[in-house]
Formats: sequence, C-alpha cells, structure tokens
Amino acid sequence: MYNILLGGAAGQGVDTTGSILEKLLKQAGYQVFSMKDVMSRVRGGHNFTLIRFGPEKIDSHSYNLDGIVAFNEETIEVHKDKLKSNGFILCDASFAVEGPNITKIAMNEMAKTIGNPKVVGSIAIGALLKSFGEDLQHIKAVYQHSVKSEYLDQNIEAVKQGFDSVIKHHEHQVSVYAKWMLLTGNQAIGLGAIAAGLKFYSAYPMSPSTSIMEYLAEKMTEAGIVVEQAEDEIAAINMAIGASFAGAKAMTGTSGGGFSLMVEALGLSGIAEIPLVVANIQRPGPATGLPTRTEQSDLSFMVSASQGEFPRMVIAIKNHEEAFYQTIRAFNMAEKYQIPVMILSDQYLADSSAVVEPFDANKIKLYQAPEPLFEGEYLRYKLTEDGISPRLIPGTNRGFVAADSDEHDEHGKIIECADMRIKQMDKRFLKLKKLELELQEPEFVGVANYDTLLIGWGSTYGPIKEAIQLLHETSGKKIAALLFGDVYPLPTKVLKEKVKQAKVVINVEQNATGQLARLIRETTSIACTASILKYDGRQISGEEIVAAVLKEVAK
Repeated sequence: MYNILLGGAAGQGVDTTGSILEKLLKQAGYQVFSMKDVMSRVRGGHNFTLIRFGPEKIDSHSYNLDGIVAFNEETIEVHKDKLKSNGFILCDASFAVEGPNITKIAMNEMAKTIGNPKVVGSIAIGALLKSFGEDLQHIKAVYQHSVKSEYLDQNIEAVKQGFDSVIKHHEHQVSVYAKWMLLTGNQAIGLGAIAAGLKFYSAYPMSPSTSIMEYLAEKMTEAGIVVEQAEDEIAAINMAIGASFAGAKAMTGTSGGGFSLMVEALGLSGIAEIPLVVANIQRPGPATGLPTRTEQSDLSFMVSASQGEFPRMVIAIKNHEEAFYQTIRAFNMAEKYQIPVMILSDQYLADSSAVVEPFDANKIKLYQAPEPLFEGEYLRYKLTEDGISPRLIPGTNRGFVAADSDEHDEHGKIIECADMRIKQMDKRFLKLKKLELELQEPEFVGVANYDTLLIGWGSTYGPIKEAIQLLHETSGKKIAALLFGDVYPLPTKVLKEKVKQAKVVINVEQNATGQLARLIRETTSIACTASILKYDGRQISGEEIVAAVLKEVAK
C-alpha cells in the first residue's frame, strides 16, 4: 500500500491533479482513498491532497508518506518529516533543495515547451505512473472526462513526457477494483437521495455541503428532480417542508452555521409531522470557524435543536458506502414516522474520495406508506396506538389536510386546551417506541478477549479500524471498538453488553467536549474512562489513535 502527497498553493492545480491521478489509479485496479486539506482562499496558502492506494481495502488516510509531489518548496518544508526513510520527493528542477531522495524534473520548462504552463500537474502524473510501474493505457479515457477538449492533447503529451523522465521504482500490484465506483462522500449522499426517490432539494451554498447540491443539479434532468438554490437556509428548509407537505420526497443540506438558521423550521417539521431529511456536513465552529476543515462538534446541537420537544432521528455517516445506503434509510424513517431525520457527516467524508463496490439494487428497500384508512371526517392528527396518524396528501379530495405551527387537535385546528396538548405530545413521542426497534446497533470491531474498548462515531470509523489493526500488529494489545452510526435515539443493547468486559473505555471524537460520551452517560449512566479528542480541524489518523491509546493504557 502506498501513500502519496501532492502539495502546493491554491491555484497551482493540486486538486485537479489529485482528482485525475486517483481516477487513473482506480482504472489500474487499485483501491484508492484520497483526502483534501484546503485553505479557505482562492490563491496562495498551502493545500495538499493525500492519495492512498493499493490492492487491499482502504478505510482512511495516513500521514506516513511514500512520496511527496511538490509544486512549491513550502510543501517540502512542511511535509518532509512525514516521509518514510525510503520515500521520494518529486519537484521542479528549479527548486533549491538537495538530497538522495529527491527527483528533479524540469516540469515548468516542459510545460512551457508544450505551450500550456498549467500542464505541470499532468507531467507529475506521468512521472508517478512510471515510478509505480503503471502504464498509460487509461490516460485518454480519464482525461477526456477531466479537461476541456481543446486542452486534451497538451495534457496527454505532458503525461507522456513526465512518464519518460523517470525510472520505474515499483512493480504494479495486481488489483481487481477497476469496475468499482470512485466517489466522494457527498456524491454518495446525493446518489442515495436519488435512489430513495428524492423529488425536491433546496439549499443555500455552504461548504462543505455545497457539493451535494452541485451533484444533484448535474443529475436534475436525468433523475427528474427539482434543485433550488434558495436565498438563505431559512428559505431552504421551509421550501423542503412545503414540498414534503405537498407529497414530494424532500431534502435540504447545509453545515452547522446554516443549520443554526434552520432550527425553528425543524420544529415546524416536528409539530406538523411533515417528513423531512436534513444533511448537516459538519465543519469547525462556532460562527464561521474553519470553513474548509473538519470536526464532529454538532452532535449535541442536532439532538436538541429547536425549542420544545419532538421526536427526531440522527444518523451519523461512517464511510462512503454507508453515505449511500443510510441516506436511503433516512428517507424511509422520515416517511414512516413523519419526523425530521438528520444526516450527520463532515468535511473529511464529504470531500474525500474512496473506491466502493457498486451499490446493490437488491439492498434498496423503499418505504411505501399504507393508504390512509378512516371513516367519516379525516383526522390528520388522529390519536393512534403507535403515534403515527394517517397522512393524506393535499388535493386527493378525500379530506381536508390541515397543518400549522401551533399546537392543534386531531383535525389540525389550533387549540389551547391543556388536555389535548398532552395527548398530542404523548402521541408524537409514541413514535419513538416503534422507531427504537429499528435502530442499528454499533458495529463491533476487534478481538473477542479485549480489555480496552474504544467508542467512536461517524467518520472516526476508518481511523479507529486501522488503529485496532495496527495495535494488534505492533503491540499485541487486546483492543476492540464500538462504532456508532445511529446516534439518536441512542442504541444501547450492544453497548451495555460490551462495556462489562472492558477495563478501560475510551471515546475517540473530533470535538473538544466528548459529545458522544456525554450522550452515552446521559442515556445509560455509562462513563468513559478516558477520551481521545482532536479538534484542530484536521482528521485524526489511525497512527494518532494508536499513540494516544498506548499513552492512556499506560496510565
């Protein structure tokens, strides 16, 4: 397995080069996982892309580098300490750096000779392909989908010149993933929404959620959906609620700051019992925070957002495959229980790319609401044993469908009656009893005879899995983990079983206060022994978790 870093300033084509390279590696049959680290600026600064590839399944990134491709000298200075002893640095011949592991190519001069200074990245791609024992079989097909036609020949020539400029250092590793899918976490969410029957998506652009809207807009005509860029997040969520009330499966997406504006309307979905899916792609806050970085700091907010009390569900995305299937499930839960369902992801998963097995149509089960049965006058908020009232779509001529943000009676008429208020509140919360039977328990990973149990959620899934494998290989520690996807309501059965055996329980989270640990303690009275918390805007790696676990266990 190899790990390559492409680094440079914004505007030097780091992102484009990485995107093309990962496609070529996938076409060569490799598993690929790439992660972007981008500063919040259009030009300058320091950006890099990590691309990890090999014949085995890859769940996360690593900072242990086999190679650095530097488009500026700053990249070498910043990352050289992470390079393995046998690693290499590829850079332009003009750079004032020397060393036995440095390969210099006159990339800038080559690009000028070709007639396009921007093809430097393609020269680097050719050099990397040669170095890792690959051929140029797929370059035309990949570049045809990645650059404008007028620049196609120049880029292909650049790849060939880069290819001829170096020698081969590694042999091709036989892999079988060429026909799998390469997609980002946000693309997987968008694809899952389409598969779930999405008809209306409204949002206001806010990184790192914007690419969901961009992906759906690209597929709008093909998929038969409406995508609306609203004037702000308040309008976006209210548009989605209105579309859902009218019978269309609807969704909105944002990040934490935008979700802050949505919370009153979230309560409207709750009290009016209108199905709604909301994706919160987290970034560090508060306020603007770090717009292009990652964090898991919105869990407590999502669980309690909006004034008052009403049933809701929060699903944390653990990886790219789950981003697809859990988005479908979010729509099913919203439709079945007539509640808002929130998808929690983050910048790490949103912008990272992974190779995943083609999605299985046989696994897609869409909830079909039963035809509302009633005699006499239609009661939209009828008091039922399971709390789920018959839902008619307006315009069916079977009854008048009322909805209001005020408390209401069974008809939907505004009331101030204390007795009916209690009955409607109790009715809505009855849904949770049934919903809790459908919760997915956390995934257990590790050895059966563990004495240390890690607890994580969402995007820490891949790094924790890798950490457990590394711990087994290097230290022989008896480690296991519970990795949560459903976080609210919190599934507790497996948790209560597994903590009995553990001498040490450590929560691993990308926030400053241990929000899942706090939710677990509040729900079950189970307290974690220690916490591994990272909140600098950068995703925790498997190696970082290993070091922190060994430190905590040593105590």
